[in-house]
Amino acid sequence: MAEGPHAPRLHSPRLHPSILSADFARLAEELARIPSADAVHVDVMDNHFVPNLTLGLPVVQAIRAATALPLDIHLMIADADRWAPDYAEAGAESVTFHAEASGAPVRLARELRARGSRAGMALKPATPVEPYLDMLPELDMLLLMTVEPGFGGQAFLDVVLPKIRRARAALDGAATPLALQVDGGVNRDTIERAAEAGADTFVAGSAVFGADDPDAAVVALRDAARHACG
Repeated sequence: MAEGPHAPRLHSPRLHPSILSADFARLAEELARIPSADAVHVDVMDNHFVPNLTLGLPVVQAIRAATALPLDIHLMIADADRWAPDYAEAGAESVTFHAEASGAPVRLARELRARGSRAGMALKPATPVEPYLDMLPELDMLLLMTVEPGFGGQAFLDVVLPKIRRARAALDGAATPLALQVDGGVNRDTIERAAEAGADTFVAGSAVFGADDPDAAVVALRDAARHACG
């Protein structure tokens, strides 16, 4: 991590394809089609915190065994304080919980780090970032949802762009670098707007796995974000 009063933005945009848009019946093959990805984004939903049910810890453990790519786990679940540490124990390099689902986010972030994972915290589109700025030193990543969490294929919410800019300004003043991730509706057009606003880590689902060549889509999306950052 960087030293000094101000931390630089990550050197290069990162692309985390979401397997929510992949073919679950051929998941190992789908993962093999994105070797250029920086990580695999895995959405865990419990039909309580969000109105959708996806997968849980056993499937994450199977994914861990099927790929050498880092796992970026996004927990859209109730009672994150209880369940999130198990995903760190399963070998995930990064575990993100929702601030709205955690009663003790500082304690949870510290526990995730203690178990060997990077700690991420996610905010829904209408949740302001300002109340959480003081806990940035406890985090490795801040995820700003650019759709309402629960389903893939939604349109990017431009209303979140000002929040991305405010978060970027806060992160640029932090003592250590944090990733600023966006998730929802990311494609060749919207990734440029998100990157210009200050995001440096991007989750893309259908824009990757809906392409004829998912790995080429990963490279093209990352290049578009890099170009937008100047």
